[in-house]
This record gives sequence, C-alpha cells and structure tokens, in this order.
Amino acid sequence: MPRRTVRGPLTGPHYRAARRADAEAIAALHADSWRRYYRGAYSDAFLDGDVVADRLAVWSDRLRDADAVGRTLVAEEHGALVGFAHTIFDHDPTWGALLDNLHVAAGQQRRGVGARLVSLSRAEVRTGMYLWVLEQNVAALAFYEACGARCVGRAAVEPPGGVAGRLNGSPAKLRYAWE
Repeated sequence: MPRRTVRGPLTGPHYRAARRADAEAIAALHADSWRRYYRGAYSDAFLDGDVVADRLAVWSDRLRDADAVGRTLVAEEHGALVGFAHTIFDHDPTWGALLDNLHVAAGQQRRGVGARLVSLSRAEVRTGMYLWVLEQNVAALAFYEACGARCVGRAAVEPPGGVAGRLNGSPAKLRYAWE
C-alpha cells in the first residue's frame, strides 16, 4: 500500500504510516501509557525502570522494515506524536487481524484520535479485528465498546518480553472483537 497521509477533521492530527524514525516517539508514548494504565498489573520495578528501553527495542525492530503482515499508523499534530495503532493482519484464523497496540497521549484523549486510529486500522483489514486489553483498564474497555467491539474472551496476561518478574500476580486480559 502506498504511503499516504490522512487528515483528521478540519483541524487536528494528521494520520500516516509509521516510519523507522518514529520508533523513539512511539516507544516513549507506549511506555507512558503502560505507566499510567498498567500499574498494579506490571511491576513497579519494570514500569519505573527499563520499560522505555524494552519498548524502544520492540518498536525499533517492528519499524526496521516495511512489513506486509502488519501496519503501524501514527497520529501527529504540530510535529508531535499524539497516538499510534499497530495492526497485525490475518493474525488469527477465527478472529482475524490483531490490533496489537493502540495508545493515545494522555492530553489528547477524548478528542477522537483513538476512534480515528481504530477506524483507519479496521479499513485496512479484510477480516474481523480483535485486541486484548488488561481487565483493569476500565476506561479502555468502555472506549472499545463505544467503538463497536464486544468482549468475547478472557485469558492470563503474558509478561512483557517473557520476563515473569515484570508482572504483579496473575493479571487478566480481555479479548474484544469487531465483526
């Protein structure tokens, strides 16, 4: 798919495919979001320590090469990243594409950025789309329901990077899906 920029409403963010140069800003926003909403499920030592380095490694790897199996979209306003979404196409034979990440900067929430990222992500998939969200993230649960997704399952959270010490106890995640 050719790279294109999609303008938001008359004023507001611009939406485009992520580039390698976006890895640092995406990692910082991702880490900030985890610190705000995953505290209690993820260990304080991880969130207050190497979460930025962990996310930077993940995003540098994801954005290294253009990937036909997935797409990362970013929302930016006045040159600053205000949100992003990462979708893995055809991830699951039953549920379809996985919206693996959707994060919006704290000061930018409730402005339609997340809803627009969901809409743009859904427009790129030919199947259904689903995501996993931590059960404790009540605001996100309400947001996904408002975007038309429904809770269809529950499972244990896997520790970030496979490191068990990064979790507190046994947090749960919920699968939300769109048809």
